Amino acid sequence: MTTNKTAAALGLGLLMALTGCERAADTPVEEAQHQDDHGHADDHAHSNDHGPAGEASSGGHAHEEAGDSTRISADAARAAGMAVETAGPAAIRDTLPLHGRIVPTESGQRSITARFPGQIRSVSKSLGDAVKAGEVLARIESDDSLQVYAVTSPISGTITARNANPGEQAGSAPLFVITNLGGVWAELSVFPQDLQRLRAGQTVRVASLDGKLRAEGPLVSLSPASGGPAQALTARVLLDNAAGHWTPGLYVSAEAVIGASEVALAVKNEGLQELEGATVVFEQSGETYTARPLRLGRSDGEHSEVLEGLAAGARYVSGNSYLVKADIGKSGAAHEH
Repeated sequence: MTTNKTAAALGLGLLMALTGCERAADTPVEEAQHQDDHGHADDHAHSNDHGPAGEASSGGHAHEEAGDSTRISADAARAAGMAVETAGPAAIRDTLPLHGRIVPTESGQRSITARFPGQIRSVSKSLGDAVKAGEVLARIESDDSLQVYAVTSPISGTITARNANPGEQAGSAPLFVITNLGGVWAELSVFPQDLQRLRAGQTVRVASLDGKLRAEGPLVSLSPASGGPAQALTARVLLDNAAGHWTPGLYVSAEAVIGASEVALAVKNEGLQELEGATVVFEQSGETYTARPLRLGRSDGEHSEVLEGLAAGARYVSGNSYLVKADIGKSGAAHEH
C-alpha cells in the first residue's frame, strides 16, 4: 500500500512539473518520502518521536515561505504571456486630467458641392463607399451651358453623407461629405484656470472610457470652444487612426503631460498587485516568483516610484502579473488543512 501511495504522489509531482507550476516547498513527492520513512504524514508533523522539535519548526517555516512564492516553468510563463522587466530609473510624469470626444480633423472631412447649378445626370458612389482623391462621384448637366461635368472627390476617404440622386437639381447644398479617419482629433475641454499649464506640442495620453483603447498624441491647438461659454477652451490632440479604432463621437478621458521628475527606482503600475493587504510585485529568480511588498512614492498612469521593498536591477513581472497572484493563492489554499 505504501508503494502505491508513493508512486501516485510521484506521478502527481511529475504532472505539476509538466504543467509548469509547483510549490517552492513541501511538494507531494517530499510528502510521499515522509510517509515511506515514518508512516502517516500527520504523525511526522506532530510527534517528537520522528525527529527533534526544531525540525518540525523548520518545516512549518518552509510552509510559510511557500505562501509568498511559486514556481512557474519558462514555457508556461511564455505561453501565458507574462512579461518580465528590470526595475530601474524612470520619469514620473505630472499630468492634467481632461475629458472630451473624438472628432474628424479639419483636413480629414470635406463637403462637396456642385461647381455650377444643374440637373444631376448620374451618381456613381453610395453612402459608406471608399473613394480615392480625384475619383468621380457624380455627373451634372449645367443649367447655363447644358454641358455635363464631373464632380470628383478632393480627398481619399469614405462617403459619410450623400444628398445626390439622378434627376434632382444640384445647387449650393453639399452633395457629398467625404471623411478620412486616418488621423483624428481628441477634442478636450479645458478649464480657464488650467490654460497656463498647457501649450502646443505637449504629449497627451488618451483612453476610451472603458480603457480598451489607448494612445498618445501631441497637443496641436488651443481654441475657444464652439457654442460654449466665452472663456471655455478646447484642446485638440492629434491621434493616429490607421487601424480605424477611434470613431467620431467616442467619449474619452485624457492626461496632458505637463512635467516630469526622474526617480532612481520605479516599476510599471501594470505589475502591481494587492496581496494580503500589501502592494506587491513578483520578483523573478529563474522559475521562482516571489511577492515583494513595496513602499511606494510618486506615481502616474504608467510608473510608480519604489521607496522600499525591491532592489535596483531586480527582475519583476510587469505584464499579466495577476496570473502569479492567482497561482500563489491557489497553492496557498491547497496547503490549508
